Order: sequence, then structure tokens, then C-alpha cells
Amino acid sequence: MERTHEKYQRLIAFCQSQPPLTTAVAHPCDRASLEGAVEAAQMGLIAPLLVGPRERIGAVAEECGLQIAGYPLIDVPHSHAAAAKAVELVREGKAEAIMKGSLHTDELMAAVVHREGGLRTERRVSHCFVMDVPGHANALIITDAAINIAPTLAEKADILQNAIDLGHALRVDEVRVAILSAMEIVNPKVPSTIEAAALCKMVDRHQITGALVDGPLALDNAIDLEAARMKKIDSPVAGRANVLMVPNLEAGNMLAKSLSFLAGADAAGIVLGARVPIILTSRADSIITRLASCAVAALVASKGREDRLVV
Repeated sequence: MERTHEKYQRLIAFCQSQPPLTTAVAHPCDRASLEGAVEAAQMGLIAPLLVGPRERIGAVAEECGLQIAGYPLIDVPHSHAAAAKAVELVREGKAEAIMKGSLHTDELMAAVVHREGGLRTERRVSHCFVMDVPGHANALIITDAAINIAPTLAEKADILQNAIDLGHALRVDEVRVAILSAMEIVNPKVPSTIEAAALCKMVDRHQITGALVDGPLALDNAIDLEAARMKKIDSPVAGRANVLMVPNLEAGNMLAKSLSFLAGADAAGIVLGARVPIILTSRADSIITRLASCAVAALVASKGREDRLVV
């Protein structure tokens, strides 16, 4: 049975009613990254600035039959220079987002978080997947599966706030966060359960705001109401979570890839906490996933503009 991707289609359709997001595409030197950028531009999601070696980008476009003459192309010699130039375009106010091309994530993020000339804010940078899981009513936000390997409690507070803010940017009516562990009780022998409890207390003290948050919760009782009832968990989040916060990168990576490869889920990727959203894509991503990642970034950038106007 062919997938309809209804959650992503709704997201993309909404963003098509907004102005395209000016996006620096760093080193789009393979078919997947260049085709994704062109397709997103043709659908009105982004206005791409192609940043990379002119000859290589032109050769890929010719090989793939892609028309790129209408898009600005900033010629730089290699991927490292492309990452630096993409960041520079943001700092100059010429781009509102960055999209990863055919360079390694670490190379791009090194330029983003560079202490001199990067895009740091007071918030820790973190990654979120927005996952379209077949059979699950709503999209699931999973954080962090790509940036922070073993975050401290302070870093987890930022990761949690980033995920909550993403939920609001996506126009989620009620953001409900489950802080995941292997169990739903606080166990001194399992550090992730203690940190989950501490994060919940930080929510109680309004150090973290904007969502219903509960944890520790195991995955089953975070997303399945019957599992939560069987464990007698009295919580507005248990069984109804739309954000899943994992204890570390390994757990997040395994969860996201399990959903992708065993349940047929799609995973749009975004990095938050920098001055602008960073669109992270994988060579294995489908076109619909790349488009959804652009749509997510557009909503995050739109929410940022709204918040600045309020301030």
C-alpha cells in the first residue's frame, strides 16, 4: 500500500501559503542534496542560495537534468569554505536558514557553533526529528539523536526547551513531553530517571516552560494509553506524548532508526538553538522527507520572527 504522508503533506501545504525561506544550501554537490533544494524551491518552501564549487554544482545539475540558472550560486572552493560562507550569509542577514548539502554534519556544525563568527545563542544547540509514523495519529518529535552525545542535566534543560519551542512553531495545540528512560519509576541506580525527575521539577519551578512534561516514562507508557493504565500512571502526558526526549544520542538514534526501518516512518530533521534553523538531511532521505525538513525550518523561522516582534 502506497504511503500518503498525510502529516507531512499538511505541513508542506501550510508552508506553501507563506513566503519562501531564504536558505543557504551548504555544498549541494550530489544529486540528493541539490535535487532536494531545487524541489523545495519549486514548491515555494525555500529561496535557495547555492554555496559551493561552481563547477561541481553545475556538473551535478547537468547530470541530473536540474535547472539551477535562476538560483544565486556563491562559488567557494570546498565543503569547509561552503559551511563558513553559509554561516556568514546568515550573519549578514542574507539568509534565514542553512540547509546541509553533501558535507558531513560535524563539518557544518563546527562552523555554526564556532565561538568567533558562528551562530551561537545562549541556548544549547540540539537536534530534533519530526517523525511521520504510519498508524500513529500525530507527528512525533524525538530529541536529540544527532548532536549531543551524553548531555548533562543543564544541557538537557536546553534540549527540552528547544523541543518544546519546536512544538509551538509547528502549531501543536498542546505540547506533551515524555522524558524517556527504561522505566517509569525513579531509580537511584539509573541516572536518566533521576535527571528526568529533576527536569520535571524544573518545569514546576518555571525554569522550563510551555508544555506538559512528565518522566521518567518508558516508551510504551509514553505513547500507549492502555500501557499507561496498566501501570496505573496518573499523568496528562502518559499515553499521549507528542514529544519524546531520549536520555542520550545512542538511544535517540536507535529509536528513530527503529521507527524508520521497522515501522516505515519518515524523519524530517532540524537543528535548533542557533540563531537560525539548520536543516539536516541524510543521503538516504526521500524527497518528501527533505521537503518536510524545509517546511519545519520555515515554521521555526516564522515563529522566531513573531517572537522578535513581540519583544
